[in-house]
Amino acid sequence: MRWCPAPAGGILTSHERPQSPTCPRNGEQTMQRRSDERVRALLDALLEGRVSPGLAERVAGGLGLPERGRYAVAVLRRAGRHEPVRAALDVGGMRFWWRTRAEREIAVVALGDRGPAELAEVLTARCCGPGGISPVVEGLAELDRARRLAEAALLTCVAGSTRIVRLEERLTTALLVSQPELSARLVTEVFGPLLTLEPAERALLVETLDAWLECGGSAGRAAGRLFCHRNTVFNRLRRLEALTSRSLSRPRELIEMTLALDAFRLTAAGSPAGRA
Repeated sequence: MRWCPAPAGGILTSHERPQSPTCPRNGEQTMQRRSDERVRALLDALLEGRVSPGLAERVAGGLGLPERGRYAVAVLRRAGRHEPVRAALDVGGMRFWWRTRAEREIAVVALGDRGPAELAEVLTARCCGPGGISPVVEGLAELDRARRLAEAALLTCVAGSTRIVRLEERLTTALLVSQPELSARLVTEVFGPLLTLEPAERALLVETLDAWLECGGSAGRAAGRLFCHRNTVFNRLRRLEALTSRSLSRPRELIEMTLALDAFRLTAAGSPAGRA
């Protein structure tokens, strides 16, 4: 997915200064506004990867940030929201700068000594998902890479999901979404016979496999989640094995089945009610 900058606007910084009612000088306000617009444009350039000599240093000076430091990027899907996210400023030692796009909210976050897991907690408590969070990068010059990785994390969220996820917890799924042609081929090769079933039967088998995997391979726990007898779980899994010609007891074939399940859920053929 190519990311394109929108017109300047929509940035929220933790260094915004309230205007004093006793000295509202129009000239100073105009200069400040133009300066803010320049910083916004420079930050967009970093996020897009248009890095030039001295660019990161100029952004650091404009935002009052270290050029080298611990940063992350979060990308939230707006999903019909008309009002941009204006939340989570200076929370837990982290500082936030927001950029608004047509279908995205992008946050550049100075983490301090915090990590992506704590950032996810802050955003989950204050923002609507779905969203993706990048790993830590070590400077402003790496914001483009962080933004692309956050986008990859966001793309792992199935339709209807409201979770805000870290790339580290979605690496294998991110690999699938980054290679859609191969992912589609994987689904066809592994789940091909499954795709010929009636939708209700297919959904039942997929749901059973998903529950069994989520329960660590325990048929008893999966049965509790699915409100059925454990023998029913075993029977459905055996049906899956017969259809796919793969055994869930063979590690390599189990990996294929697991990856195919993730790829299936991320395609139009997959259930929109899949896990987040």
